[in-house]
Amino acid sequence: MKNSILLCCLAGILSSCSNDNSLQNNLNVEQEELHDMSIYHLPSDWNTQDGEKISFIDLKGQPLVVVMIYTACKTACPRLVADMRQIEEKTKPNVSRQPRYILVSIDPLNDSPEKLKQFAKANLMDGEHWLFLQGTESGVRDFANILSMKYKRIDPMDFSHSNIISVFDDQGVLRYQKEGLGLQNDEIVRKIIEVSGP
Repeated sequence: MKNSILLCCLAGILSSCSNDNSLQNNLNVEQEELHDMSIYHLPSDWNTQDGEKISFIDLKGQPLVVVMIYTACKTACPRLVADMRQIEEKTKPNVSRQPRYILVSIDPLNDSPEKLKQFAKANLMDGEHWLFLQGTESGVRDFANILSMKYKRIDPMDFSHSNIISVFDDQGVLRYQKEGLGLQNDEIVRKIIEVSGP
């Protein structure tokens, strides 16, 4: 399922660029270098908390630790945010390459870059290795499918959603997932150290 989504996305990129041979050649080189299951194949653009536009391919070469949240959440998301901070604190002294810690909003209509920046500051997550992303509704849905993360709007300001932290290696390949809140995080820390290098 995940493989077919990624391949479909890649096919869409290649067909949309068929009129530009140099761009086509660059994409072919990029495709050769990437694992079939890499999230770097995803074509979606995202806005960061600093108002910059990026794609996942821009993060190539860095291990990624990813969670999906929304800033108005008062129940599960604060626990997920605390888990991410704990994981970052435990991992930091044990790796040579710091991973990027990415929080993707499942509520792109309400979570503007400005709101994400405020949220980052309020939660002491405004260092350079923290990245908050706002996408389109379809981009968020596609990315959630890659993570097997379920979410559903239950009223204008609230969502029901899975609580999953995912670890990707520097080629964008999913290597580990942890589901739940406030669990022991020693195993996920070990996995991050494995993909980040001691």
